[in-house]
Amino acid sequence: MENLNLIPVTGVIQRITKISDQCCQQMVTIQNSEGVTNFIVSPDTYVIDTVRMRIGMRVTAFYDGSLPVPLIFPPQYRAVIIGRSNVGETVYAGYFDENLLAADESLQLNVSRATEIVTSNGQNFTCPVGDNVLIVYYGVTTRSIPPQTTPRKIIVMC
Repeated sequence: MENLNLIPVTGVIQRITKISDQCCQQMVTIQNSEGVTNFIVSPDTYVIDTVRMRIGMRVTAFYDGSLPVPLIFPPQYRAVIIGRSNVGETVYAGYFDENLLAADESLQLNVSRATEIVTSNGQNFTCPVGDNVLIVYYGVTTRSIPPQTTPRKIIVMC
């Protein structure tokens, strides 16, 4: 899973529709400043905190940028991860090494006692978080290279 190329799209849900007669899949349409993007949400999609998607909800959806996609407009991707996101907060998903540096070296984590650390099913995680795929909720970062942040929440994808 550490080889995933997870690309985020953050916006507001405009529409949720069933995909033909596939009862377990739905199309979630997200609007942001760059336009509209459709995501297929299937039983394989990890829905953060198993939140129920609603029109008007601000979310971040991640797709695997290494997979082929149809050349259609608006763009359509299979959501790997989707979850609610707060204004003023960024959601990052990706592999972090033992020093808590993202694989693409775009983010360095500084974990504090206030950081909530849980597993994908919501249980407390008490082991070192490095060498895992993490979903990270954070606010501000430093202007250093790489940017550093103290996350509000980390979800460890064991």
